Amino acid sequence: MIKIATIQERVYELFLSLTRRLTNSQTMALLAILVGLCAGVGAYVFNTLLHFITHSLTSWTPDDQAQWLYLVYPAIGIILATLFVKHIVKDGISEGVTRVLYAMSRTDSRIKGHNCWTSIVGGATTIGFGGSVGPEAPIVLTGAAIGSNIGKLARLNYKNITLLLCCGAGAAVAAVFKAPITGVVFVLEILMLDITSKSIIPLLMASMTATIISLSLHGFSPIIAVSLDQSDMFQVAQIPLFVLLGAFCGIMVYYFTSVNSQVGGFYKGVTSQWRKWLYAGITLGVLIFIFPPLYGEGHNSFGALMTGNTAELFNHTLFHSLSEADWFLIIYLIAIMLFKVVAMATTNAAGGVGGTFAPSLFVGAFAGATLAVLCRAVFGWDVSITSFTLAGMAGVMSGVMKAPLTAIFLIAELSNGYGLFIPLMIVSCISFAVNYSLDRDSIYTKQLRMRGELLTHDKDSSAFVFLRLDQLMETDFIRLRESLTLGDVVNIIANARRNIFPVVDNYGKLLGIVQLDDLRHDMFNRDKWGKPIMHYMIQPPDKILEHEMIQSIMPRFEQANTWMLPVVDKQNHYLGFISKSRILNSYRAALGNVSQAD
Repeated sequence: MIKIATIQERVYELFLSLTRRLTNSQTMALLAILVGLCAGVGAYVFNTLLHFITHSLTSWTPDDQAQWLYLVYPAIGIILATLFVKHIVKDGISEGVTRVLYAMSRTDSRIKGHNCWTSIVGGATTIGFGGSVGPEAPIVLTGAAIGSNIGKLARLNYKNITLLLCCGAGAAVAAVFKAPITGVVFVLEILMLDITSKSIIPLLMASMTATIISLSLHGFSPIIAVSLDQSDMFQVAQIPLFVLLGAFCGIMVYYFTSVNSQVGGFYKGVTSQWRKWLYAGITLGVLIFIFPPLYGEGHNSFGALMTGNTAELFNHTLFHSLSEADWFLIIYLIAIMLFKVVAMATTNAAGGVGGTFAPSLFVGAFAGATLAVLCRAVFGWDVSITSFTLAGMAGVMSGVMKAPLTAIFLIAELSNGYGLFIPLMIVSCISFAVNYSLDRDSIYTKQLRMRGELLTHDKDSSAFVFLRLDQLMETDFIRLRESLTLGDVVNIIANARRNIFPVVDNYGKLLGIVQLDDLRHDMFNRDKWGKPIMHYMIQPPDKILEHEMIQSIMPRFEQANTWMLPVVDKQNHYLGFISKSRILNSYRAALGNVSQAD
């Protein structure tokens, strides 16, 4: 059997032979096309598998009859996905976009090879059986993993591997939604890749290639088949309504993120996986049985809203006979909008594999449609459900992802709704502003920022993200016991390279420090060698906890007016020292790594 290492070596040799006459920019362009090709094929495989599972489970029940199997489908999907992850993958594959951001900041943009396919299987299983999440996170992780692993095979540096990772992520988004511009803007806004000629060209080529593959395999029709007539176009008189919709979307974004966090916290507190399956199975089964539009990613519900075919939302429900009543339609839309967030958060928290991208579009679509139906039913205004649904999708997505440009271009490309750019901009900007005043982080970046693991366009801050306390901590300091005398320490100093000595008790807890400068006056006077070392011990000006972020440590040196501080755990056990000079040296090296030329 040929070893994997041998295959990788042969691939690298082939790569060198094919690119030896090319410049670095030309090589990156070719690799970007290869990444786009693979990501496009991966997106096609994902969509095909997802459609097959969904169609097999849902196509045989008449529309006017309730689908009782909806009570059990979601639980089966989550159980299968969880077992797949636990026993086959043996690694986390959920929260795809967050994992990509983490890889960029903590693992040198290196993503494990299994992510090139495992997210496809886990995501398609979860969503196909009714899990109320989106396909974008699994496919983004898949595309990013493809780019990362191609970069590793080519033995590129961090900067270029990161570029191919971003090319893969953008290409995956472009392929899934047939939206090449959105793929590019997604990378620039969400993954925060620097905009330079050497980065934008490969990114454009990867997104273009993936979109061509998607169009060739899936056809040229947009994801949301809707045509805008004259009544759907932007009207200046409707600006106040779009402003109102933007504010409403901003509030819904806060509800979206808050409920997602609370549900996730609840399931983290459930230690038994069987109980998680039970709780999630009951919750999702009941919700999807009562509100079938919550099944899967919900693209069909978008289309039904935008074409005005609201009766389609009542297929397979117990309320089919009430589909024509405006008052019930409003209640139904609001209930679906609110419960979608619960269903999404439950699916992810219980072990399903999926994303929040599509659910944010879903919630936004129902928010916009609700406002439009209210205006029609209550005030008799001629308001376009199509335009308000599209604008609502952009509004909620803009706030959830903190990416207004991505939201605007995605909706325009999804629906060919370029005539709605102004309302899309109004709603997206207002929703973004409202929610940013409440929480500056997106649903992807909140936990990473709290842990100091988020890369940004600010290179100074990003350089600190690469620094880890456990790697910079110095441990070659001689520990002193509290029972020692000055004479004992004088003998120890003879072989010491440091001028600071931690004093610890019998349990390894830090009692204080002894500085060589404080001993100099007495250490050559043998009459004083009997003095306990505790007589010379002082308390350090500050202590650093073992998992603190480097960003928070640097100001502590200034406040303490020192260049060296001890590191302890929460129980005050001595671990080592961290020096300001070592942090600054490592920072300069990291800054060079972030800023290095391609």
